[in-house]
Amino acid sequence: MALTMLDPITALIIVDLQRGIVDLPSVHPIGDVVTRASALAAAFRRHRQTVVLVNVAGGAPGRTERPRPGGPFPEGWTDLIPELDRQPDDIAVTKRTWGAFASTDLERQLRQRGVTQVVIAGVATGTGVESTARQAYEAGFNVTLATDAMTDSRSEAHDYSIANVFPRLGESGSTQAIIDLLATRSAQA
Repeated sequence: MALTMLDPITALIIVDLQRGIVDLPSVHPIGDVVTRASALAAAFRRHRQTVVLVNVAGGAPGRTERPRPGGPFPEGWTDLIPELDRQPDDIAVTKRTWGAFASTDLERQLRQRGVTQVVIAGVATGTGVESTARQAYEAGFNVTLATDAMTDSRSEAHDYSIANVFPRLGESGSTQAIIDLLATRSAQA
């Protein structure tokens, strides 16, 4: 589905662009993802829209077939990257599951600000981004995915989410299309 509109009160959610994760291999150059996510954050702030910066600092409890890294993360691993230019009005969320809504107060904070739509970017497309998008959709938010501002360590996961999951959760668009919609909407207000 093509990107059609942004609600009057829309929030940007940037998932897991943190020091420990941006150093991991990805299928798309992480520098490009960071540049686009940072451009989105700057545009949302310029148009007085909410920016949510999410990091991950653990995992959900329970048994899995694929072992998760154990023990504490190395110092600085969970730090948000400086390119995101965190501002005092930004919402910061530390999650311990794949999605940013589960076991956090993100939904409450967004509802308090009157947010009805979220734009999501970050890593990893098939886990953190997709889980956050699913949770936002299930909570009743309109969902938009900035597909050129995300990546994954596995091309098949990235491609599957974009082609098969995201169209069922909302609309997808490029960073520039989203920025253009913000500007157009502000000009009409």
